[in-house]
Amino acid sequence: MRPAIADVVIADTSAQLTISLALEGFIAGIDLAEVKNTNDAANNATYDTLRALPPTELTSRLRAYWPIMQRNFAIRGADGTVIAPRLIDVSVPEVGNPELARISTLTIAADGRAPFRIGWAREYGALIVRQQGVPEDAAYTDYLRAGEASPALTATGSVQQSALDVFVRYIAVGFDHIIPKGLDHILFILGLFFLAPRITTLLWQVTAFTLAHSVTLALGALGWVSVPGNIVEPLIAASIVFVALENVFTDALSRWRPALIFAFGLLHGLGFASVLEEFGLPDAQFIPALIGFNVGVEVGQLAVIAVAFLLVGIWFRSKSWYRPGIAIPASLVIAAIGAYWVYERTLA
Repeated sequence: MRPAIADVVIADTSAQLTISLALEGFIAGIDLAEVKNTNDAANNATYDTLRALPPTELTSRLRAYWPIMQRNFAIRGADGTVIAPRLIDVSVPEVGNPELARISTLTIAADGRAPFRIGWAREYGALIVRQQGVPEDAAYTDYLRAGEASPALTATGSVQQSALDVFVRYIAVGFDHIIPKGLDHILFILGLFFLAPRITTLLWQVTAFTLAHSVTLALGALGWVSVPGNIVEPLIAASIVFVALENVFTDALSRWRPALIFAFGLLHGLGFASVLEEFGLPDAQFIPALIGFNVGVEVGQLAVIAVAFLLVGIWFRSKSWYRPGIAIPASLVIAAIGAYWVYERTLA
């Protein structure tokens, strides 16, 4: 599941939201704050049934569900009371690849007095808010985690966040895209962990990986480099397979491993850049947001290493049976998952 994206236009007496979202998850009653993949949801069968409906039928289901969804919005006007939004339009695309979320567009309006605070119920998951129709350096853009609401938005786009506030918030966004959402990046880091004989060896590999993906993340976020996801994502999966299989066939680091890790880091950075490209960064605080996101990613990676070290490294790395009993079996599992992703993402 990807977060919903709301493009918001604020006027003195109304707010209009154009929201891109996977309607099926909402109608099916999936708790989007907890579930990251619909396959893990208890009501996944309902989601899959809705996913196969043609646009006219899904639109009818949404209109029937709308009274519930309407109550789950938390849009507040100047006096602080909750405003029930009006449903203006629904646009549902044709059924495509059933393995991918179908992104529909919902247009709603809230009548009241500005400024407006935008948010919705926690079970609807994250909401990306992007203010439109104001100068770029005054527009509000933020990643609202489940249950959060925006600050008061005005028609002139006068809301400003300090550089420190933006930096701190995007640390959380970056961390969230490693733990729990970045399973492919987690598996890559674990692939490095299972071959490194010492923590210092592991850290310099992660440092090379970090430097590389920081470069392509910055270039991608600035719009200077753009590679389609259908190319980048299979290659990221392939990098996981390579690192995992290398753990199986060798017990020592090769002299060209730093260069290889750096190259793979460039790929993973393009993956992170596609995340930022999807919801954008606040133009007025671009640099603090970019740095904060990158710091959050690094904190997430270090957290993965710390957990792996506490669970496995401290107790078993010095044992003679560590490699055949833990490192190789774990690497084979990682390689199998990566191979499946290569297949899945290539077909997608």
